[in-house]
Amino acid sequence: MKTIVFEQTGKPTDILKVMDMSAPEPKPGEVRVKVLASPINPSDLMFVQNMYGIRPQLPSGAGFEGVGIVDALGEGVQMRTGMRVSFTSVGTWSEYAIAHQRSLIPVPDAISDDVAAQLFVNPFTAYALVQESKVPEGGWLMVTAAGSAFGKMVIQLCKMRGIQTIGTVRRDNLNDELKTLGITEIINTEHENLPARVKQITDGNGVACVLDAVGGHTASEAMKCLSKGGTMIIYGLLSLQDPTLNAGMMIFRELTVKGFWLTDWMRRVDSQTRQDVAQNVIQLLASGQIELPVEASYSLDDIAKAVEHAEQTARFGKILVKP
Repeated sequence: MKTIVFEQTGKPTDILKVMDMSAPEPKPGEVRVKVLASPINPSDLMFVQNMYGIRPQLPSGAGFEGVGIVDALGEGVQMRTGMRVSFTSVGTWSEYAIAHQRSLIPVPDAISDDVAAQLFVNPFTAYALVQESKVPEGGWLMVTAAGSAFGKMVIQLCKMRGIQTIGTVRRDNLNDELKTLGITEIINTEHENLPARVKQITDGNGVACVLDAVGGHTASEAMKCLSKGGTMIIYGLLSLQDPTLNAGMMIFRELTVKGFWLTDWMRRVDSQTRQDVAQNVIQLLASGQIELPVEASYSLDDIAKAVEHAEQTARFGKILVKP
């Protein structure tokens, strides 16, 4: 089989390569999945650069999620082969991948392969963070990098719940799409003063919560936009720069700044909560209420081109790897 591997960490376009090897055999509790499609997420690229919460064991495969067909079962696995499943693993950019049976989510026919490939990371994170934000109907929530796949999901979820959203962008080419998805206000941080505009939009009150994936100057400015008692949840660091946090502001405005990592959240919550999130996400995707657009798909042989495309800003959709 063909699979993507890296033998050292570094710039993805420099170190990722295609290798031919024997298809892996599942161990007890595992299944082998014939991969149909897998997305390129920021977390995948951070992992390859050794900048993620999970450290690669070299040589390593790449890609954390995908959709495929179960084609072999390990000892003790009570399911049938031939099922189409969304799954998580390390090494999904491959013709075949091994996944633990607990990571599998059966995919209904109403969800396409392109959508099912993206079912876990962004949808689960967006759903969980909108829950964690505790912003009530009619309240204000800010999401940085609003044009990202995650940002678009948050906007759609908030619209369904009656939550008003402010999104930050650096370019205006996706503004019409964001407005169609239901965003309330858009602020271009290249040309506008973020705290001043938020104050103007919210009648001086600020937002109850900020969901930040950028870090650096953007996160520092976003913190100034919080209302008294507000919360900023940091779930990414696209700028690769830490924000500067104002201690005085945190003290006198009783602000909370905390991190979020989906892997730990999934471990922390009970099984019923995980099932509820999965069912809700699948229902939203199957009904078309939430959209997950795809901009382009690439073969394993074109992994360098795929990564280059995924790293471009101002994309309208996700980049997929299709073995």
